[in-house]
Amino acid sequence: MPLPYRWLTSLMVRYNGHSFLIDCGEGTQIALREKGWSPKPIDLICLTHFHADHISGLPGLLLTMGNAERTEPLTIVGPKGLPRVLNAIRVIAPELPFEIRCQEITEPQQGFDFEGLHFEAFRVNHNVVCYGYSISLERQGRFQVEKAEELGLERKYWNLLQKGQNVTIEGKEYTPDMVMGQPRKGLKLTYTTDTRPTESIVENARESDLFICEGMYGEEDKIGKAKEHKHMTFLEAADMAKRADVGEMWLTHYSPALIKAEEFMDGVRKVFPRAYAGKDGKSKELDFEED
Repeated sequence: MPLPYRWLTSLMVRYNGHSFLIDCGEGTQIALREKGWSPKPIDLICLTHFHADHISGLPGLLLTMGNAERTEPLTIVGPKGLPRVLNAIRVIAPELPFEIRCQEITEPQQGFDFEGLHFEAFRVNHNVVCYGYSISLERQGRFQVEKAEELGLERKYWNLLQKGQNVTIEGKEYTPDMVMGQPRKGLKLTYTTDTRPTESIVENARESDLFICEGMYGEEDKIGKAKEHKHMTFLEAADMAKRADVGEMWLTHYSPALIKAEEFMDGVRKVFPRAYAGKDGKSKELDFEED
């Protein structure tokens, strides 16, 4: 439930002028306003599952986007049954000036590309169908000037090859791999919530720069409750972060009874030192590694 000092689940990812939302719990609009961000540039909303605490902010968000005179299409991705859920929600948001495009996830693992990013949805273990998401930004290798010069390529062709296009000159074809170095390390973010620990999480989160994971219970003695309700403890999340060799982990999706998450973090950091307690408005800029 939302609390006076804590809204419900939502994650905003911003890249290259686009915004992508994962889940839209009650209070998401307020959280965005507090951060100084606008909902208008959101091009994609990914839903992990259809429990109310993850989608109850959606009708109001859609209406706000419509009132801002948005006309660009909005893509919403979610588990099988998404059109039915959205049709029910649209009963109280019937007239919108933009098209909503639905994309159902029907496989245990399903990927798609959107505005330069790769999204990988993977099934987790909750009491309803639920998915986690990994978002990746690939980074191509360096353009190798010496190779281009050896081939006798004029500078006017370099940019085309850098953009992945083939170039034909006097009947001879030149391909990007002839002048580009090996791909460099890109960026990766993994987000998962409402689940028991699964190997699918560990594999999909592997070497993520940032791993955002549910930590429903901080107390070790709540393990029985975690298993019963298909959630996890802080320590279980830390174990997955360690096994996935992630750069950093944020915990989120706390039980309403958990008031001060930081009280449990010393124990968590014994398992995985680069662990942090998530809080409203927490953000981080991910940058490519320096060569």
